[in-house]
Amino acid sequence: MTVSKAQQRAVAKYMKNNYDEMKIRVPKGTKSLIEAAAKVKDESINGYVKKAVKARYEADTGETINL
Repeated sequence: MTVSKAQQRAVAKYMKNNYDEMKIRVPKGTKSLIEAAAKVKDESINGYVKKAVKARYEADTGETINL
């Protein structure tokens, strides 16, 4: 199914208005290790990293965060 240009613009606008983006850098080879660990848990890399950040944030602050 082909996505129209209008639909692409709508999705881009929604993403811009509702999400912040973060980019992380890891040493060469680390990405594949994270990918493999996420795959074992049947998760995306994004989901895997978000769970790790959420757990660390909650451990450090005692507050919950919605990711």
